[in-house]
Formats: sequence, structure tokens, C-alpha cells
Amino acid sequence: MKHALVIGSGFAGLAAAAALAQKGFGVTVLEKNDQPGGRARTWSDKGFTFDMGASFDWMPEVFERFFAAFGERVEDHYQLVRLDPSYSVVFGPGEKWSLPADPIALRAFFDSKEKGAGAQLDRFLAEAKLKYNLGMGELVYRPSLSWREYMHPGLIGGLLKAKVFRSLRKHVQAHFTEEKLRLLMEFPVLFLGAAPQNTPALYSLMNYADMELGTWYPIGGMGKVVEAFVRVAEKQGATIHCGTPVRRICVENGMAIGVETEKGLVRADIVVAGADYHHVDQELLPKDQQSYSSDYWRKRIMAPSGLLFYLGFNRQLPGLDHHTLFFDASLDVHSSEIYDEPAWPSKPLFYTSCASKTDASLAPEGMESMVVLIPIAPGLKDEEATRERYYHGVMERLGKHIGFDPRPHVVLKRSYSINDLQSDYNAFRGNAYGMANTILQTGPLRPSMKSRKVRGLYYTGQLTVPGPGVPPAIISGQVVAELIEKEHARKPIRA
Repeated sequence: MKHALVIGSGFAGLAAAAALAQKGFGVTVLEKNDQPGGRARTWSDKGFTFDMGASFDWMPEVFERFFAAFGERVEDHYQLVRLDPSYSVVFGPGEKWSLPADPIALRAFFDSKEKGAGAQLDRFLAEAKLKYNLGMGELVYRPSLSWREYMHPGLIGGLLKAKVFRSLRKHVQAHFTEEKLRLLMEFPVLFLGAAPQNTPALYSLMNYADMELGTWYPIGGMGKVVEAFVRVAEKQGATIHCGTPVRRICVENGMAIGVETEKGLVRADIVVAGADYHHVDQELLPKDQQSYSSDYWRKRIMAPSGLLFYLGFNRQLPGLDHHTLFFDASLDVHSSEIYDEPAWPSKPLFYTSCASKTDASLAPEGMESMVVLIPIAPGLKDEEATRERYYHGVMERLGKHIGFDPRPHVVLKRSYSINDLQSDYNAFRGNAYGMANTILQTGPLRPSMKSRKVRGLYYTGQLTVPGPGVPPAIISGQVVAELIEKEHARKPIRA
């Protein structure tokens, strides 16, 4: 059989490995770190367990579709529960909104904040459903190598009908006048890595995913989903090697023939780079084999990085839900300090995930596990003193909300930011979410899934199509596998 080598075991790499193995390719996955999962790795210490990356579980049908391709079901691998409330938003002392999972209760909640907002929400979500079906059914399961892939009347008509090209901010403003409701509707696009005024209204599909399809949680954390993907890939015949960083991609006569590790050359007929695209293109290939110039990469708009704290408390924390967003500062100011004039934020928004409120297995009895995330601009100077300053700032604001200083109750603390993202994932400028989904970085305008210079070299993950986030990463892995099957006949690996 023809052999494919996958660099990286994030969701995109694992999805590609499983799909390629099912299609009859021999598959080897090489992972730099000591456990699979990429940014979705877990970390455990002193009885606490944390998801190091993704914690929102949206678009459950993407996961269902992945498992169904192998004749399996989500429930064969892990228990999934829908969160209610989906999440909460803190706008200031004593002002916390909890978003009901039930659609009728959600509409009543909107009406309680603005007269007629429930009906407006119905109209907004009805159009968002069209966009979701258009986006998830027609757009994302394509390699986006050319605009010709989208040139058919049904798709073009759907795009025009759904008003996808104006900004999401203007789209939200056309439906709601209450400022906090507007913020609520803009929040989901933060996962796409761009400010709402620069995000196409197509991505109101994220509101449909949020409010109609729901926010879910896999018992045991996202690490259980990674374990399930590993099982599926290995069941199909893929082999996964951790602790095996790739030093360079080996090319002969314009064709990828494998990769070099510390143990020497690992031969393959096809190489699929699920590692950071910029790292592979600029650092694992010589200049004449790079698809893009350093100037191209310099001009890309990257999604944010993050400053994270993994915290274990010796008591439970009141007033917080599984997911709590602190919008007690200006979103526009914070966004400007990420995208317009990159700097450490003056008063950042932040997010807390207390998964132990849903899943007691994540913390010792009577205790609490928490992840704090502050979105920041990529490429900032990352120093321990800066991390500590933001830690104390966040803890003070958290204390005002819960009614006491939480710091004396911290029994486990770890920070994680730009330097760690660069070290662990070779992340370009220390980004956390990949490349932003702006209008000019969508579809064929993103870095190509197929190398422009090296035959047999392909890319998958959050810097190529369809974009950032766990569901798009899964789709990216499936799409690149289909592209490879289409372009490569199965024949024996080179001797």
C-alpha cells in the first residue's frame, strides 16, 4: 500500500490519519510532544485535571459525522452532556446573565432584556440556520483550491440570499438595540479569531451552533475526545509515535519522500503537515520549496494568542458556572489591543472554565478546577512578571464577583502563554487559534491545503481551510484525506 506520514496529532492530524488509513493507505503519525492531541492535550497534577486548550464543545454533528464514517457512534467512546445554562456572562458586580439551553426559555430571556427581542432572535437564528446549512453543508467540506469549487447556481444563490458579506456587527445591530444583547450575539465569533466588525455575517452560523445546537461537554474533558480519535485511527491501522519531532521534510526531484527525525529518515509517499503551517513551510523546507514568502506570512492576520492559568482551589467557588465570560470591560478596546495596535491589554475581557462543576472527577472532593483564558495579541513579549500582573488583576475581578479573594485558596497554579505555544507547537507568533477568518482570509484566500512547490506535500489544520476551531480542524483532516485519495493512486511505498 502507499504510505502517508502525518506530522502532528491534533484533531486535524488524527482525523486525516484515520480517514487515510480507512482508504487503504499505510499511515504513520509523528507527534512532537509526549501525548497526542496537540492544543487539546490535558494536564493533571495533585488530583486536578485540565483541558489545556479547547473547552467549548459545539457543532456535535461534526463529531457524529466523523465517527459515523467508521461505523461508530459518539456514545461508543464518551458520554456527552448538554450544559444548562450554556454559559454565563458577567457584565459587572451583581450583573450576571445565564443563557438558558431551552429555546423557549432563551427567547423569554431575550424579551426580558429588550421588548420584541425574542421575535428578533427567531428571525436572526432562522437566517443563521440557512447559513449554517450552507456553510457546514456546502462550503467547509471542500479543499478550496480554487474559486471554481463554489461556482454553481445553488451555492451562489444561497450566499446572496443569506446576506453573508456585510460585517457580523452590522448584521447584529440590524436586529437588536440593547448593547449587552449585541455583545452576546457577537461573542461566538471570538472563536474565529477576528473582531466582529471584520468578520463576515456568514459566521452568524456560530450563533446557530451556540443557541440552537447547544453547548456540550464530554465527561472527563476534551482529552476523552482525543483518546477516542486515537482509538479510531489505530483501529483503522494508523500508527502513532509521540516524542518524535520532525526536523525537516525530505524532497527529491520536487517530490516529498519522507521526513527526517533524530532517528534518521522516515520514508513516505505522501506527507501531511498537521503541525503549524508557517513552521513547516518556513522552517522544515528550504527557501526554493516554500509555498509562501516571509513577507506573505508577516501580512497575515493571526487569531489571538492567550494567557492561560490552570488553577486548583481547595474549596468550591460560588457564582460561577461551567463556562463564565467576564465582559465587565470594553470588547472594542480589548479587540483593538489585539488587532489594531497590538499590546498587552489595559483591561482585558477573560473567560473561566470550571469544568469540575459538571464533572467531579476533575478535582479532589470539595475542591474546584479552573482554567482562566485572557485573549491577547500574538507576538507579544512574554515575561513571568507580566503573567503575574495579569493573574492578580483577574483574581481581583473574580473576587469581586464571588465575594471573597480566591488567591489564598489556590493550591495548584500553572501559567501558559506565547512562549509555551511557540515551544510546544511551533506556533507562529505564539498564536493560540491559528489564522483569523476575515473576509480576505476565507476559502481559497487561506494558505493552500496543497503545497505549491512540493508534490505529495499537503497541509491540514487551523492555518489552512476551513479555519480555526475544533470542528473545522476535524473537517480539515477529512477533506485533505479525500483530496489525497483523489490525487494519488495506491501503489507500493518506495524501497
